[in-house]
This record gives sequence, structure tokens and C-alpha cells, in this order.
Amino acid sequence: MTTGKAFMGLFACSIILLVAYSVLGKEERVMGAEWSTQEVPLISREVFFGNPDKMAPQLSLDGKYLTYVAPYEDVGNIWIRTVGAEDDRPLTKDDGRGIWSYQWAYNSKQVIYRQDREGDDNHRLFSVDINTGEVKLLTPQDAEDGHRIMARIFSGIPERPDELVIGLNLRDPGVHDAYLLNVRTGELELAAQGERGITLYPGWLVDWKLNVRGYVRSELDGSLTLMLREGNDCEFEPVITWDSEDSMTSQPIGFTPDNRGLYMFDSRNRNTAALVEWYPETGERRILAANPLYDARFQTTNPATHEVDAVAIAGERFEWRGLNDDMSSDLERLQAQTDGDIWIYHRSLDDRVWLVFAVSDNRPAAYYTYQRETGEMELLFYMVEAMAGQPLVPMEPISFAARDGLTIHGYLSLPYNWEAPGPMVLNVHGGPWTRDYWGLNPEVQWLANRGYAVLQVNYRGSAGYGKEFLNAGNREWGGMMQDDLTDAVNWAIAEGIADPERIAIYGMSYGGYAVLAGVTSTPELYACGVDMFGPSSLITHLANLPPYQLNRRHHWDLRVGKLPRYAEGEKAGEVKPDDEWTDDERAEMEFLRSRSPLYFSDNMRAPLLIAQGANDQRVTQSESDQMVEAIRARGVPVEYVVYENEGHGFYRPENRLDFYRRAEKFLAEHLGGRYEE
Repeated sequence: MTTGKAFMGLFACSIILLVAYSVLGKEERVMGAEWSTQEVPLISREVFFGNPDKMAPQLSLDGKYLTYVAPYEDVGNIWIRTVGAEDDRPLTKDDGRGIWSYQWAYNSKQVIYRQDREGDDNHRLFSVDINTGEVKLLTPQDAEDGHRIMARIFSGIPERPDELVIGLNLRDPGVHDAYLLNVRTGELELAAQGERGITLYPGWLVDWKLNVRGYVRSELDGSLTLMLREGNDCEFEPVITWDSEDSMTSQPIGFTPDNRGLYMFDSRNRNTAALVEWYPETGERRILAANPLYDARFQTTNPATHEVDAVAIAGERFEWRGLNDDMSSDLERLQAQTDGDIWIYHRSLDDRVWLVFAVSDNRPAAYYTYQRETGEMELLFYMVEAMAGQPLVPMEPISFAARDGLTIHGYLSLPYNWEAPGPMVLNVHGGPWTRDYWGLNPEVQWLANRGYAVLQVNYRGSAGYGKEFLNAGNREWGGMMQDDLTDAVNWAIAEGIADPERIAIYGMSYGGYAVLAGVTSTPELYACGVDMFGPSSLITHLANLPPYQLNRRHHWDLRVGKLPRYAEGEKAGEVKPDDEWTDDERAEMEFLRSRSPLYFSDNMRAPLLIAQGANDQRVTQSESDQMVEAIRARGVPVEYVVYENEGHGFYRPENRLDFYRRAEKFLAEHLGGRYEE
């Protein structure tokens, strides 16, 4: 469990990088009419993909200081200023991939941040002293057997300001045990030992007295079991089982203020996930918020009372609902001042001051301070000042019927001065168990500014539309999930939007897999493709999952396909050699092979650009290497770039800008769009 502060600090850092750059104030919106009768200026790639000017603000728990992330010597670092002053200074001076995720310690003397090594996903915890600037490594780097250690923060409370409950896979690379960490001394104390099957998300459940009280265990059939205990001296007992159909739309959030109940997202006995308050002792279960079409997806917690007091329903746009009169009033007051979507990014410990972030589709982002008592809002800073006044395009929700009748939702963004039909980029989201959201997406705006229609599709298997829609993607990688993308392209052609001779498919991670699947299964549909770290073979991808994902291996078995593994003994979990496969296992391997683009490279016609991080643990470099080798053997053009100091995503600005330069030139060559020299 995370506190409301920690949740927003960690979650919002990631979502603002995906759906970003809005500003409160209807009067500041850039309307498209002024660009409809003149040539649209080319917006620099640096504006879209350089480092943001400032982002991720947080207040110290004593209210004296404000921190935020901004470049120091072109690398993202934590900065600090005294509230009410203009004494901004860098608190950290990292010169690598930057620091993007942090939170204040409750002692208001230290800031805690996570950082991996060149993108290897094995995050370590550091503290920085706000007075001396001393940086201290708080967690071990490597275990005795040599495996690298990944740290996660789960909870802290103001009553114990020097302590946090964290997770470390110190004992077993695939299991995160719970530890009590003293952030001043670095002392670690084991709080609870995990078991094989414990899930990394949501991780350990910690109550408001900093007692480790529960966790979620993944079962062989793909279901999840919620394990709870009364206190530190008690045994964990199973209290809830979410069947496999509910396991992706249900999870505990945290304890109620009295530590007797739990807040949860729960889809049992319904299609969509509802926000639920549940008490194990009595079985009392109360639905706090729900929608018949869309899942309840995110929440915010009052840091003073520990109550979950607002929830977001993720439809075409985010709809925040207050769960009490005061919160409803504040949300209405905020929403009245913007036609975008509101995020309460950070809340002061006494909940009197909020830092507010808003999401719109075609204007730059700004952070504001919001005083709850007066309703006054004051500009804090812009995320990217150079976005202001630029010709950013609207993002419109769309839907269509797939070939089997299932309704598929998505978004369409058209360039100004659009002449249909024209060139189009199908931008496929990763995950795949996430989704695209409405808002300003830098990639979408970049592509539209270069002259391309941009189509985003929440294909079956995407999150947010209820469990039936999500489970419709089970075992459909390269199958009906890919058909939804094909149907989306055909819809755009039939609607007169896309020129059938100038369509590209573009994506990262699962989206990269969809690129490879698209150019091998429907080669006639795409003029070119751009793949960022996409799996090329489901067989090798599943065999090389990182240790922290192995506890959800049964989830992969159910939703993608199952490798033949030893069930018990010293080799338990290892993949069997082919001479030991049963007939059923052999059939399953044939199924996985049939959904792996690597084995269908003979079908390719379209040129490809493939980009990969050398240290990627989620999709290893071998996935891209083997695909490039197969493509080149066929004589099909492929441009391949590997960034040696990156992982699952390109964080260094020089690498990020290099990739988008390559992608822009590649698309211009094959679709005829604009290119910034």
C-alpha cells in the first residue's frame, strides 16, 4: 500500500510523461482556426522530446520547501526552493539517465529517490539531505549470490518520520520481502518474509501504524489470493480469491483509517471495477463509486484522515468523483476553471494546499497551487514553456465495430490544413494491459505536426473498459488483438481519412510487437513500420522474463501462452527441452510459434526501423537482434539502432532526440511527411 502522497508522487510522475502538457484557464487555449488559413510552422523535436523545464512538484511535510524535477546540465534532477522565496537550487546532480521518481521523507530533512543502472530496472533507493546535499545509498546493490537487487517503497507515516516500509528481493531474486528502513541510518529490519507467487504490484499492504498486514499471491490457475494478518505476530491467512477473470480488474488499495477495513478495486459479480470499502471481520462490503461502462481506475487519499476521498472513472475522458461534500465542492471549483481533465498531483500533510495538474489535448501544461480554504489558484510553473502558442491539434474520441461486432474505442488526431485522404500513423500503445488516454501526447502532436493523421486504438485486452473487454484479449496476441488494429486501419480508409498507400504502424513494447505482427501478417496494409523494443518471438520472450515478473508467470501463461516447464523438483520453473514435451505441450509451442512474427519474416515487404535499449530486462535485446537478422536475410530494408546505456525506454535526452530524428526521417521517406533538418 502507498499513502496518498506516495501514490501520487510515483504514479503521476509516469502518467504526465504519457499524457502531458496542459494548462488551467479556458482563455489560454490555442484554437485551431488561426492555423487553418496559413502554413503551420514546424515545431522543433527539442520541444516535444527534450527535457521538460520543470515537473513533478512536491511540498515537504512541514510545508517549508518545494521540490521539483528540472534539468541540471541537461539531465533530470531534483531541485528545491524555500516556499515564498526564489532561491531555487539543484538538490541532486546526477549525470546519467536522470532522476524522475522521488518523494519526501516524513522528517522533512531528506528526499528519497529511486534509480536503476543504465535502464536495468533494478532500482536502488537513495536519500539526499536537503541541508548538506549529501547523497546516501540506502539499499544494497547486489546480493551475496551476485544478483542485482530491486527496491520498492510501500509506505510511511508521519508518526514515524524516519522510517519506510520497502520491498527488497535480497534473499530471492523473484521475491520481495518487506523491510523496515531507517532513512537516516540505512538500517534494515525484516518485517515480513514473502513467498513465491507474491505479486510486485500492489506489493505489501501496510496499515496506518506501519504494520505489514497483507499481500496478494498469484495462483497456478491465474487467480489471485488476498492474504491478510491481524498483526505482526500473526500468520497470513487467505481472505479473498479473485478468479482469473477478475484478476486484472481487482486489487487492494490500502487500509481504511481505523485499520480494520480495506479499500479495493473489485469487479466480482459485475463487469467493471468498482471502488469498494470492505471489512474482513464482518464481510461488510460497500460500493463507493462505479460506472457500468468504464472501470474505476485511480484514487486519491486524504493525507490527514487517511480516507480515500475521490476516484477517477476512465472513460473517453477522466471523470473524478468526490466521495464527500468537501471534495466534491473542490473538484467542481477546479473543473469550472478548465475544459481539460484535473489531477490532484500532491496534497500537503494537513490537506490545506494542493498542487494541481490538468490534462488537455492541445495546450501546454502548468502546475498550480490551490488553497482549499479560499479556492485561490496560483501558477507554479509551466512544464514546457516553449509549447505555449504552438499549433497543437485536438484529439477526438472515436469508436468502430470490429469484425466480430465488439465495439473498439480510440482517438484520432488530424493535422491542421488536413487534406483527406492522407498519410496516417497507427500508434499502438504498449502494455498491453493498459490503454491510451485523452490528453496531450507529445508523440501524437509531433506526428500531426509533421503532417500525419494519428490513430490510437484501445484494442481488446486494453484496460479500463471492464473485465469482459480485457479478458477478450486472452491468448489473442497476434490474433484478434491484431485484427482490431487491422480493422481500425480499414475503418480509417473507409471513412476517407487514410490514404491506403501511405500508412505506417508504430509502437513500443507490446506496441512494437504489434508492429512486427502487422508487417508480417498483413504486409499489404503498411508502407513502413517503427518498432521500439517489441518482442519478436513469444517463445523466447516468455523464456526470458525478468525475475520480478516470474511471480506473475501464471498470468502470462493464461493471457499469452504457456511454455512447457518442470512443475516440481530442483528444475521447477525451468523450461523443458523439446524431447520431454507432451503432445499438449507440443501443441502449445506450435500455438506460440504461430503468434510470433520472427517465424513469418518471409512475408515482409515494408521497410522497418527498429530501436532497442541494450539493458532492457523486460524485452531483451535478443528479441530485436533475431528479428533484424531474419529480416536482413530476406533482403528487406531495416534500420537498426541500439542504445547501449538505455533499458525499456529512452531516458537520456541525447538518445531520445536521436531516435526521434531517425524516426522522423524514416517516416518522411516512406510516407512523405515533413522533416526537421
